[in-house]
Amino acid sequence: MIARIKHHFWALLAVGLLLQFLTTGERPLPFPTPGQELVVLTHPGPLTYEAGGEGDPPGGLEHDLIQLFAEELGVTVRFKVVPRHEIRKRLAHHEAHLAAGWLTPAPDTEFKFSKPYLSSRDVLVRHEAGLPVSSLEMLEGRTVTASRGSRQYRALVALQQQIPSLQIREFPSETPFDLLEAVARQEEDLALVDGAILNMGMNYYPMLQAGLEIGKPQPIAWLFPADGNPEVFNRAQRFIEKIASSSTLSQLRDRYLGHLERLRQIDVATFINRIATVLPKYRALFEQAQLITDIDWRLLAAIAYQESNWDPLNTSPTGVRGMMMLTEETADHLGVSNRLDPEESILGGARYVAMLRNSLPPSTPEPDRTWQTLAAYNIGPGHFNAARAMARQLGANPDSWYEMKKVLPLLARPQYYQRLKSGPARGGEAVVMAENVRMFYDILQRYQPPYRPLENFQAGIKGDRAHAGRQKAGSGGTGLKRRQP
Repeated sequence: MIARIKHHFWALLAVGLLLQFLTTGERPLPFPTPGQELVVLTHPGPLTYEAGGEGDPPGGLEHDLIQLFAEELGVTVRFKVVPRHEIRKRLAHHEAHLAAGWLTPAPDTEFKFSKPYLSSRDVLVRHEAGLPVSSLEMLEGRTVTASRGSRQYRALVALQQQIPSLQIREFPSETPFDLLEAVARQEEDLALVDGAILNMGMNYYPMLQAGLEIGKPQPIAWLFPADGNPEVFNRAQRFIEKIASSSTLSQLRDRYLGHLERLRQIDVATFINRIATVLPKYRALFEQAQLITDIDWRLLAAIAYQESNWDPLNTSPTGVRGMMMLTEETADHLGVSNRLDPEESILGGARYVAMLRNSLPPSTPEPDRTWQTLAAYNIGPGHFNAARAMARQLGANPDSWYEMKKVLPLLARPQYYQRLKSGPARGGEAVVMAENVRMFYDILQRYQPPYRPLENFQAGIKGDRAHAGRQKAGSGGTGLKRRQP
């Protein structure tokens, strides 16, 4: 009898331990304290989380916002990057404290949403050769595609109640630009997409046409488990209230979205065409300049296109000349003897960019440092330093590109430039130039790979070794001969 009782006891204990083991991941994560991690679910995308390139940190509007929240808590962040359609399931199992993935609140008892901090809209997009849609009635009998697991797909399902003949197709990829590329290739007729993503995509695919907005603007918020740690939720609410009443949120939005609407679609289409037809003639020169200055060749190419449309003989009425449109004084200072020689001009311009970037104080972070460098390239370091001094006098942050974009145009107004030794300058043009270069650089980063000469060198060594091995094998009396190229 006693043996039987012991057997039941150990069996129940084993079952209890097993249940505890299986449900450990179901428990809400505790509030993180200094030295611990804030765990956040997100999904890949330009507004959510993008892995950094070689030596670059990750980015994304949501990524940066979460980092600021973690700094306020005094903890580090661990991002769990998962497919968008898995976020809710994983959060329900308490794999993270919260989710930040450009998410829209919805009636749901399983989750809580923070206060909205931004809003977005759902927009129909088509190829320019497709039939436009100017009213909901025109969707009768049409097929509209939306990405898997997206807010737009749910919006189409709701719209189908109103328009039963509407056909809905779920696009298999969750990658934001894959659906836009399918529309650009006319593989999809109509698509419903996020307006912010469309603004980005139209600069990569100029044949896209934005159409009807479906529904009202949608709020963007963070998602929490309904039974999650209440202190994390409450601190997040206070954090969002604070940034909404300051310029922080506007600066983040400007960093990722502020430059997207400056170029006309015809300008983008022309640029993409010249990437294929003109850039190959000069690409090696830009890559050579990168080797010498450590400036990304695609950024140098973007500057050169903004300055001269990649025309090495370009000359302006003010006397600046060449691919990088250097002044005679700057060319002399850099040792450029012939501004119309593309090799000299590109290398000289690259060295000038490096010099300007290095002259900014260490307190200026990236990417603000690069955009400020572009403005200084346009109006000269004297005028730009005067604008930084003016910013301090006006109570603006001279290390912030968001703030400097407001200050630079003041250089053309007498009540401001009369106080400066440098005199007047077309600071507004410097802002436009920098923002255009930002967009050209974004496009080049999408269409052109980075230049990594060390990788190419190592690949060449491996190729030479393999080639030598094949030669040795072919000379061993086996009768095999290396195939002639």
